[in-house]
Amino acid sequence: MEPQLLHEVTDSVATVVVHHPAKRNAMTAAMWRALPPLLDTLAADPAVRVLVLTGEGGTFCAGADISTLQGSPQEAQELAVAAEEALAAFPKPTLAAIRGHCVGGGSQLAAACDLRFAEEGSLFGVTPAKLGIVYPASSTRRLVSLVGPAAAKYLLFSGELIDAARALRTGLVDEVLPEGELGKRVADFTRVLASRSQLTQAAAKEFANGRTDRDAHWTEQARGSGDTAEGVAAFLERRQPRFTWSVPTPG
Repeated sequence: MEPQLLHEVTDSVATVVVHHPAKRNAMTAAMWRALPPLLDTLAADPAVRVLVLTGEGGTFCAGADISTLQGSPQEAQELAVAAEEALAAFPKPTLAAIRGHCVGGGSQLAAACDLRFAEEGSLFGVTPAKLGIVYPASSTRRLVSLVGPAAAKYLLFSGELIDAARALRTGLVDEVLPEGELGKRVADFTRVLASRSQLTQAAAKEFANGRTDRDAHWTEQARGSGDTAEGVAAFLERRQPRFTWSVPTPG
């Protein structure tokens, strides 16, 4: 099978799989280009409430396919940044499910997700210093926002790999699961996310990402959504809420 991004939607969860096992799921130029339009399609699908990004087999993503850097490193970096930004802008909750190596461009993709769950034994690295590449400003800022300046400098200056335990301590990942338990935990947690109010999630995502000009917009959305009334009624009636607000389809 050619290197590609695979995807499926099951029970309101879209799963995108980085599939290039011959090179530990390294991202080719074609794969970087394919990610933004795929995300647009999934964002517009009302059946999708959560997105999971993972890698084929026992590796998340070993970064960019280095052979793609031989032509125009600048173009390759621009493709990676465009894909990263598209993932960060996805309007619904996103979760990176990480096994094995999460390195270079793989760490960019993981950092662009809202949450990161990793299996014990996973390894993380931000490796531009090994190639003499200037790490993009937007990617650097995103890394700093996750782990803080000192840990970001450690990763960027050295290019060294860190294990899942250290990634958890620094805030690079949110949970570490024993071997064999990542899939169940991701399935259970995404089921929880899919059951919650998309209104709450969408507004919280914008606010948490630093948006400061949409307070009035979200107040108006909440007023007309019915989600609050439904949530309160469900709580008092001791039943699961049936939230109806959904992310508007572009156009």
